[in-house]
Amino acid sequence: MSESADDPGVWEVRLGIYATRKQAEEVKEQITRLLCPDPDHAPPCPVPWSVSMLHASDLEDPDSYAELVEQARIEGHS
Repeated sequence: MSESADDPGVWEVRLGIYATRKQAEEVKEQITRLLCPDPDHAPPCPVPWSVSMLHASDLEDPDSYAELVEQARIEGHS
């Protein structure tokens, strides 16, 4: 079965950020509001979605964001 550009399906969009836990939670909240600007609407949500937050130590590949960590180090964020 071939996939058409117009057929809906599950997509994962990954975002790696160098931040404190509090900053990461704030970004997660902002993304949540983008996906569902009216959290009090009656279910179901018009666009089914899910969001989660993982620390680098919880990733299957701990080097997934090695370039991001290096960028943060170079820019003096460590």
